[in-house]
Amino acid sequence: MRRVWITRAAPGAEATAVRVRALGWEPVVAPVLQVRFLSPFVDLTGVGALAFTSANGVRAFARQTDRRDPPVFAVGQATAAAAREAGFADVRSAEGDVAALGRAIVAHRSTFSGVILHPGAAEPAGDLRGDLERAGLRARAQALYETAPLVVPEDFLAGLGTLDAMLIHSPKAAARVAEILGEAPARHLAAYGVSAEALAPLKTLAIGPMIAATLPNEDALLSLLADPRA
Repeated sequence: MRRVWITRAAPGAEATAVRVRALGWEPVVAPVLQVRFLSPFVDLTGVGALAFTSANGVRAFARQTDRRDPPVFAVGQATAAAAREAGFADVRSAEGDVAALGRAIVAHRSTFSGVILHPGAAEPAGDLRGDLERAGLRARAQALYETAPLVVPEDFLAGLGTLDAMLIHSPKAAARVAEILGEAPARHLAAYGVSAEALAPLKTLAIGPMIAATLPNEDALLSLLADPRA
């Protein structure tokens, strides 16, 4: 059975592992990042809508407040599902990346009034706030979690030769993988990325083929594993 390294942080890594196993691959979960929730006060005064670019953003927000009444705009299906699971009723998915999320919010600007709050990472991907402000909307970002590098176990590094591929969900994860593989080369290892941007930090490595998903979501990413050429 072909083996694939799941590099994303918990708890998402475990959910990905279930899906990978259903595709006939053996998942090897070894996160290269960890999520650390922050605990600032979340002021919802004047907030008319929430914008989430990750399920971790939803989880971090849900830890800080019981408010579930603002409408939610989510970057994709997984984030939208996390919002519904957290108790939000009015949830729209942009089915794309951060830029697509911004366009979706602008397209639905008549459905809410007030500031768009983007609860997310301390180092967010993209510039959602800037995109919204350039479109004439009021927006505010608030850091509710951060990601930090993890040291992968020595026995995992020793077994790199038994892996066939790795899944890359973000540029930050790819940058950490580049650090790890810089010390433990794996020329045979294919890299499947959620986007070309996510794979970019790996370009200096001597690894196998790098293939980006056609859409920036996990469904498209995992479809690469279902391809008989994978």
